[in-house]
Amino acid sequence: MEEEFYFETNAIRAQHERSEFREHSVPLYLTSSFVFDDAEQARAMFADEIAGNIYSRYSNPNTNEFIAKLCLMEGTEDGIATASGMAAMYSSMAALLKAGDHVLACRSVFGSTHQILNTIFPRFGITHSYADISEPETWESKIQPNTRMIFVETPSNPALDLLDLEWLGKLAAKHNLILNVDNCFATPYLQTPAKWGAHIVTHSATKFMDGQGRVIGGAILGTKELIKEIRFFTRHTGPAMSPFNAWVLSKSLETLAVRMDRHCDNALKLATYLESNSHVATVKYPFLPSHPQHALAKKQMRLGGGLVTFEVKGGLDQGRRFLNNLKLISHTPNLGDTRTIAIHPASTTHSKLTDEERAVVGITPGLIRIAVGLEDIRDIIADVKQAIERE
Repeated sequence: MEEEFYFETNAIRAQHERSEFREHSVPLYLTSSFVFDDAEQARAMFADEIAGNIYSRYSNPNTNEFIAKLCLMEGTEDGIATASGMAAMYSSMAALLKAGDHVLACRSVFGSTHQILNTIFPRFGITHSYADISEPETWESKIQPNTRMIFVETPSNPALDLLDLEWLGKLAAKHNLILNVDNCFATPYLQTPAKWGAHIVTHSATKFMDGQGRVIGGAILGTKELIKEIRFFTRHTGPAMSPFNAWVLSKSLETLAVRMDRHCDNALKLATYLESNSHVATVKYPFLPSHPQHALAKKQMRLGGGLVTFEVKGGLDQGRRFLNNLKLISHTPNLGDTRTIAIHPASTTHSKLTDEERAVVGITPGLIRIAVGLEDIRDIIADVKQAIERE
């Protein structure tokens, strides 16, 4: 679109190329390949002299439309759709790193991202160092001569700690490093890392982008130069998003803003209630005034997000009892669904970390993460209340 529109309009009106049937809603393009007009067009497309769809592992009208919308939302130049969020995280790093390179990573990252950094990359001679969110003054000293990338997620999973994106952007620029930000928890509606200097923005589209727990998908967004390198990698390694999933996700983006408004409103109300419950030891939510980085959250986020973490008094045993007492809220490892979801990170999503590693990033034995859904908040709070207070 040539005109500049607001976020919600871009999500709905980013124009696709209509077929001769003049469809109003984007159709599904369930095809593995595309037909050439002649031999010269085929040659030119394979030589990247002209644009066009060749094979759905490379591109497809549905994945193209999904990425075009996301680029408008994130304020990036280009992007790639991937089969899963972890395919996006891995490809965004592996495509740009080589043996001998070093990654400076935020210690508070998703469990599978830890596995990439600690188990998979060392096989290829790629090393990393962790930096703590609570000690920003130590980050610059951890940058090595062979450091190529800074990888972070903010808010962090699951402790909901924040990193200052403006400060990170300046740090990356000072040392000529690639800043790669996992923006899954915030979504582009709440936060746009590229505005603060991020070169790559990654997403698990499985979460809030889909919003209904239906499909798996991921996205890598960024500068044309870096996406060109990543596209070569993904084209030949094959973590392609299916046209059907891209179609579903593109449709879901049309309601992202209204859904996130409700997720965030419900989450703030739940967090406020939990702070008032005498059975709860601690509560973390970025837009609670009690959050230690509340001012930073207000600076770089539109709203506080759909995740709340808390610890019931009594530690691990009481936390498990809470989960077993739930009646309405689902107990499943996903998040960003219309349905409210609770999980115990220490024994599930971050179970592969040592006790010491979990403690450093704020994952205590009794920590509960709630992904607040779109149900009536009175029903959500009622279920949480009875689960906490029932013996």
